[in-house]
Amino acid sequence: MITDPDTYTRGVPYERLAALRRESPVVRVDDFWAVLRHSDVKHVLKNPKTFSSSLGGTQIRDPATEQDLGYVRRMMLNMDPPEHARLRGLLTKAFTPRAVGRLTERIHGWARSLITGVEADGRCDFAAVAADLPLLTLAEVFGIPEQDRRLMYDWSNRVIGYQDADYAVSATVETGEVTDLARAALAVRPVPGPDGAMPDPRTRAGMPDLYAYATALGEYKRRNPGDDVMSNLMSHVEDGGRVSIAEFENLFWLFSVAGNETLRNGIPGGMLALLSHPEQYRRLLADRSLLPGAVEEMLRWWCPVMHFRRTATEDVVLSDVDIRAGDKVVVWFSAANRDESVFEDPDRFDIGRTPNDHLTFGHGPHFCLGAQLARVQLRAIFEAVLDLLGEVELAGDPVRLRSNFQNGLKSLPIRW
Repeated sequence: MITDPDTYTRGVPYERLAALRRESPVVRVDDFWAVLRHSDVKHVLKNPKTFSSSLGGTQIRDPATEQDLGYVRRMMLNMDPPEHARLRGLLTKAFTPRAVGRLTERIHGWARSLITGVEADGRCDFAAVAADLPLLTLAEVFGIPEQDRRLMYDWSNRVIGYQDADYAVSATVETGEVTDLARAALAVRPVPGPDGAMPDPRTRAGMPDLYAYATALGEYKRRNPGDDVMSNLMSHVEDGGRVSIAEFENLFWLFSVAGNETLRNGIPGGMLALLSHPEQYRRLLADRSLLPGAVEEMLRWWCPVMHFRRTATEDVVLSDVDIRAGDKVVVWFSAANRDESVFEDPDRFDIGRTPNDHLTFGHGPHFCLGAQLARVQLRAIFEAVLDLLGEVELAGDPVRLRSNFQNGLKSLPIRW
């Protein structure tokens, strides 16, 4: 079953997704319509008037209460135009080619430092090493003190990995390692209850430490503005309402979790793709000009976010299937990225594939703001691996995340 998180501990069920797509490009699964064809996914994503992000949020599972639904609707990810455009417009300057270009040299330096740090060991857990690059980058872009960056690691684990027993209780940050802002947040970090369960991280009450930190950081940026995204957002909170405090806090949630987790899984996923196809690895090692294309193929092959939900606002026909107003419509990126009508021999990993119209960063008004920043980080880390480690190989079994939403690797042991 494509919604069973246990399925994904063994791998994404591409064969099952392809079989469903052959049956119908829009197929009923549980209580939703799964959209599996590339062209249909694009159509849904570029038509927010018909397929809303806000009505029911963007996760398959409905929020538990009306209050919880109201909470998720305040996040940019779960907004429709014009509210979505208003917030997105305030953020775009942080992700322009010029802004990303100013960061590129630093990103390459961080990537090289991370690989240099393990070079002499002859082996490492690549998933653990790679996890720090998006944290360093996000801390820089958003003006988070560098020593607090690991907070984002734990928050991402708890939110994205709530279906995985290891990640749901993630608490790796110690109070002696961080700023006073972070120590105050850690004081309210939730702990498992008597039954071992954690509060639902997809509610405000389930992430008190994240929101405590967001509030404190916002106050700090109000008093000490800098040239970063959080300072810019707080200036708009100040000027009379272009951004509310709740929106600021929820944007911080989005950056800290979604901005981190996707690339954190995309990097080791790209490495596993290369390790599973050694002829492609050697091809890349011999010709570095293939690296940009290789990154695109990694993104297609190992799509970190496997699906997103929309809700139909009216009765509509999609690929001859009648969808009713209020129905859940879930676009399945993992299927669209292997649609044989778009990608020749879609199950083949080919670093020279062109064209490569993958949908890993989405499509339409919600196309990922950080797409170019993600590409820079992927190129930087693999350039460092190729330069410093040469050809590497698996040193043990990869450990996959138990999640039907995020295509994640908890561990990827390699040696060289």
